[in-house]
Amino acid sequence: MASHSKLNCWEYQGCGREPGGRRAEDPAPCPAAVSVKLDGVHNGVNAGRACWLIDDTMCSGRPTGAYDIKIHECRKCSFRRRVKIEEGLGFESDDTLLDRFCEHAGE
Repeated sequence: MASHSKLNCWEYQGCGREPGGRRAEDPAPCPAAVSVKLDGVHNGVNAGRACWLIDDTMCSGRPTGAYDIKIHECRKCSFRRRVKIEEGLGFESDDTLLDRFCEHAGE
């Protein structure tokens, strides 16, 4: 587990797809775990606390697809609800985070 008290999605889900995790190469590390564009959002590592914004993450062992396809399911996710509660008024909206993500598109 990470040294911070707020969990990243891969810690919460226990999927093991973060770099160095037991399933990191199955077939590749999770895109949220390696997406540096949202590093630090909601005090997470990379996009670990904004995984619902990242295309092609896994949920319940299956790929989720693009944001606009998966967000309806992500909004029901217990991890996303947990982040929203933990962050309270500091929870950044999807629109704000998508703008930030797009600003770094070429990186």
